[in-house]
Formats: sequence, C-alpha cells, structure tokens
Amino acid sequence: MSLFDLDKISNTIKELEQKTMEDGFWNNTSISSAILQDLKIYKNKYNKFNKVNSELKNLEELNKLLLTEKDEELINELIKNTSVLEKSIEKLEIETLFSGKYDNNNAIINLHPGAGGTESQDWVEMLYRMYSRWANSNGFKVKELDYLPGEEAGIKNVTILISGENAYGYLKSEIGVHRLVRISPFDSGGRRHTSFASVEVLPEITDDIEIQINPEDLRIDTYRSSGAGGQHINKTDSAVRITHLPTNIVVSCQTERSQLQNKETAMKMLKSKLLDLKEKEQKETISDLKGEQKEIAWGSQIRSYVFCPYTLVKDHRTNYETGNVQAVMDGDINDFIFSYLKNRNF
Repeated sequence: MSLFDLDKISNTIKELEQKTMEDGFWNNTSISSAILQDLKIYKNKYNKFNKVNSELKNLEELNKLLLTEKDEELINELIKNTSVLEKSIEKLEIETLFSGKYDNNNAIINLHPGAGGTESQDWVEMLYRMYSRWANSNGFKVKELDYLPGEEAGIKNVTILISGENAYGYLKSEIGVHRLVRISPFDSGGRRHTSFASVEVLPEITDDIEIQINPEDLRIDTYRSSGAGGQHINKTDSAVRITHLPTNIVVSCQTERSQLQNKETAMKMLKSKLLDLKEKEQKETISDLKGEQKEIAWGSQIRSYVFCPYTLVKDHRTNYETGNVQAVMDGDINDFIFSYLKNRNF
C-alpha cells in the first residue's frame, strides 16, 4: 500500500477544490471541465483507499476475536472476506500504475479479422464476446458503435466503446494480434485451424482535448446499417462514414438513433485516431496508444488461445498463462491485464 501516497492525493484534492472556488472558474469551460474531472479522479482514489483500509481493519478485529473464541462460521467469513480484500488491494495497486496521459479515459476498441475469411471473422466475434463480458463483470459499460457482420458467420469489423474509470488504462494492454488454434466448426474434415484477429484500442477524446479538423478535409457518406438484425438494424440511411482525406483514416458509426448522433460519435472516433497520429509524430512511444502495427499473421501475436490439442492461453509478452480457456473466453482476463501492467512499469 506504500505505492499509494494518501497525503499527496489529499493535498491535490484541496488544491483542485480551491481552484473551483476562484473567481471566473467557469469562464473557460474546457479548463473548468478538466479540473473537475481531475478532482473526481483523485477523490475516487482517496475513497477507494479508505474503503480498503477500513475493510482491512475489520478483518484484523475479526481475527482478534477468533483468537479468543473459535467459531466455524466466523472462520469461513474471514477466509472469504480476506480473498475479496486481496483482489481489491491488487486492483488498487494496479491503478497506481496508471500514469499515462489518457489512462482514465473511456476506451474505443476496434476488432478486425486477419486472413482466413469465416474462420477469422468467427474469432473476432468470440473476442467481442470476451471483452463485453470482461467489461460487464468489472463495472464498465459497453456500447456498440459500428458493426459489419460476416457473410456466413462472425464479424468482419466491429467498434465498441468501453466506458468507465481507467477503461483505457486497463485495455491498452490488449493492443495487438490475438491468435486462435482450434478444431474448426466450419471444416467438415474436423481439421485444426489457426486464426488471427487484431485488437486496436484508443482513448476516447474528451471535450477538453482540442483536435483541429478542417471541414474541407472530410468526406462524409451516409448509408443504411448493415447489421445482421436486432439492435443492428436501422431502417433509414442514418449510418455515417467519415473519411479524413489527408490521412485516409476512415471511421463509421451506425448504432445511434439519428444521423446527427452517428456523425457526432464518428467525429469523436476520428479525433481519437488523429490524436494517435499526432502522438506518433511527436515521437511518443507507439505502444503508449495504438500499438505497433504488424501484419495480422504468424509471429506477430501478443497472445495465443489454444483449444486443441491442449488448452492454454499464453501472453507472449509476459509469459503469463492459464489452462482455463473457457474462463478466459467468458471474460476472465484480469490476470493477463495485471501481469502486463506490472511488467510494463517495473
């Protein structure tokens, strides 16, 4: 817990609160919004530490009680609560590593299949499910922004927004190529196949970050949503595709209620990609944001998911691995994320 400088956080909170009381605080909404956002972040950190500290004291009291009075029910409660607290402390420790400029931002994830047609597209759908389940089980919200289904099965391309505190800080660990080895359900011969998919993660740009875009540099097209059904169906030409002509960056959004909302969301996505480009031009390390762009194929994967002839998920950057493939595909990837963040910072 020594990584958590509570006195420093407390002083920062006081300084930020003092700024909110200064004359003219609301004159510049960009600056005031940024200060309020920082204040919220530091207060959350302070409250999380106090909560963990309080729970630790309760366990200490419970342990003292058990030294004088043996009680099977209390012993089981102590074991259970200790396990829960251990996970809370680990998560709190991980959050002390979030020092990146955009770590607190929401995360925009784009999943794209490698070569292999239906096989890789099905793998993208499996990853989409994995990240959605991870987000839901960790208190984040998932919003689909763009969705292009495969012709036979799976997904050709999908973009989702993961909203919540430190979403980008956590998910930047997933940037790269993910490899799947399994007996293909699409192969009548029951042969083993290898599939690849790329995971791109960018921070969602907040209003206080200014990215100048010349309207003349944009080509905006509208079209009808192409989803497979349900929430993906849109009966009017309200979907929006924006092309930034100087960089040839293309973003799309089709799941909002109106063309205007789709355009606004697509512009946010474009700003995130342009910020990524700007960071690279300023010689920031590429891995801080989008990650090094590699071919979606052999030798470039950051993680392998093996279903056959044995079961194993292994991260090639940290060497962390588990044999419980099903749990991972159900969204249990925190150990992979934590291992990456710890190795990256130490």
